[in-house]
Amino acid sequence: MSETPSPHDHPALSSLLGHWRGSTRLAAGPWGPERTVEADVTYLRVASGFGVVQTYSHREPDGTHFEGHGMFTVDPDHPDVLWYHADTTGPVPAVPDRCTWRGGVLRVERHGSAGWTRHSVRLDGDLLIHVTELRSRGPSRTQPGGGSAENAGADGTGSTYTLFMTSTFTRA
Repeated sequence: MSETPSPHDHPALSSLLGHWRGSTRLAAGPWGPERTVEADVTYLRVASGFGVVQTYSHREPDGTHFEGHGMFTVDPDHPDVLWYHADTTGPVPAVPDRCTWRGGVLRVERHGSAGWTRHSVRLDGDLLIHVTELRSRGPSRTQPGGGSAENAGADGTGSTYTLFMTSTFTRA
């Protein structure tokens, strides 16, 4: 019987542990104008090391608050990282999302009723960088037919990924 891997030992998560402060740049879109807000993210070991909890928050200039909470764990049957995530903008997913870990970048695509969200988390020296991109199920406004086949929706009319937010942090 093999020993169940611990998330804090996974290279995608072990270097993230701790509290980070920085900023998030949100691109202009239906959610408002382009802006940069102060942000915090913390990664804490939980459940005797079998989980890593992520807590992200920022406050908008108008005083509204956004927060997201994630729970990372390692799939006991595969060396993959699993991510459960809930935030103030949408429902909690029924199942975790499977992450990939390549070239020092933790990536995940989350599917929802409105489309897809793609996250990339990486360390660049002392900086933690988290990029979030969106892809809607509807046709692209900028590309006839919804863009390339690689990025098309299930019906072939989805948009390509567009940058939503970029967060840059240093250890607090």
